[in-house]
Amino acid sequence: MVKKLFLSSLLVISTAVFAQDKHWSYEGETGPEHWADLAPENFWCKLKNQSPVDISNTVEGQNPKLEISYKKEEDYKIINNGHTLQVNVPPANFVSLNGKAYQLIQFHFHSPSEHTIKGKNYPMELHLVHKSDKGELLVIGVMIKEGPSNGILREIFNQAPVEEGEKELKLPFNIYSLLPKNRDYYLYSGSLTTPPCTEGVTWIVLKTPITASKDEIEKFRTIMKHPNNRPIQPLNSRFILK
Repeated sequence: MVKKLFLSSLLVISTAVFAQDKHWSYEGETGPEHWADLAPENFWCKLKNQSPVDISNTVEGQNPKLEISYKKEEDYKIINNGHTLQVNVPPANFVSLNGKAYQLIQFHFHSPSEHTIKGKNYPMELHLVHKSDKGELLVIGVMIKEGPSNGILREIFNQAPVEEGEKELKLPFNIYSLLPKNRDYYLYSGSLTTPPCTEGVTWIVLKTPITASKDEIEKFRTIMKHPNNRPIQPLNSRFILK
């Protein structure tokens, strides 16, 4: 019963977001430089702690332990909302940072990568979006470089709607397998990278990329029909811990 209520609520939320999504884009008069002016709630987009950032000037520190508890699931929904391909995730998948638990809500993709490492873009970036029971957000960013085929990404992109819409993803898998074996990470405080660009997001960007084949990367780009990365934002007075 709880699972059904969760999926129903998630569908309502997804539909609401889907209905409102068309007022912003990645280019032209509704592109990133105009996001703050498109709606009152987008005021965040012009503040000083925005994401993505270039990860180059880092500070040595002892990052808190990241614990990941993802399970094999079957009830995934894949959505093409015109901005990205998003996979909604059933409950029971969590990460814990410094003893605080965050539930995985969804993951999605950007191409080229939104974050850069020492000024370098990767072909793609995976974002895993988590929320605490108090509504605090934590996003894990995983760089994707061209290399050996990634069977899970291949199936996700092959099953994705090629036009805006939603489908059941017929692919049982553990999201844990989308992460690299080495989980050393960079840590900083930033924002959502899409409107309303809400700040206070804990960002964990893994140092080690995963791979996807050239064809898999091109498949995603063909479905999206346009780059979907927000430009790099100033770091200002923030620190990036490594």
